[in-house]
Amino acid sequence: MSEGDSTGESIHGKPSVVFRFFTRLGQIYQSWLDKSTPYTAVRWVATLGLSFIYMIRVYLLQGWYIVTYALGIYHLNLFIAFLSPKVDPSLMEDSDEGPSLPTKQNEEFRPFIRRLPEFKFWHSATKGILVAMTCTFFEAFNVPVFWPILVMYFIMLFCITMKRQIKHMIKYRYIPFTHGKRKYKGKEDVGKTFAS
Repeated sequence: MSEGDSTGESIHGKPSVVFRFFTRLGQIYQSWLDKSTPYTAVRWVATLGLSFIYMIRVYLLQGWYIVTYALGIYHLNLFIAFLSPKVDPSLMEDSDEGPSLPTKQNEEFRPFIRRLPEFKFWHSATKGILVAMTCTFFEAFNVPVFWPILVMYFIMLFCITMKRQIKHMIKYRYIPFTHGKRKYKGKEDVGKTFAS
């Protein structure tokens, strides 16, 4: 085997130092991701803080508007995927295979399964901010544009996309937020206990 093969092994059959380093780095990264999974609010606050730092950087540098626009479009696509069901009801209209969303009040409860789960949404959004932040350190990404046009175009794109998503939600009667199965209260226990 050669030095640069796909398995990362060196000539002597042992993994190379570089391969072991990146494997260990990936394990540490995955460990931190696994530890952060239950802390939803903390993760999102950190991401919002990172986003705020990015916005301040772009404001102070007075540039990199095209990178910011691309980041906004990327976040919009992530948000739409987060709001969409995993199985599109418009595609499932003709066939009776697979899970579907309840359409009547008395149908069995089915939780909303997202096309993009919350953790992957957070992870992708955070990575996008970090990539955009990295791009602001390179002058090659500072393309001169008239930023008010980008802002207007983004607002228009956001409104059109959200209008289409809301119409889809109304047409197929689903809400992208599930609070759990409805609980019904039983009759009050009015019987007296017997003391012996």
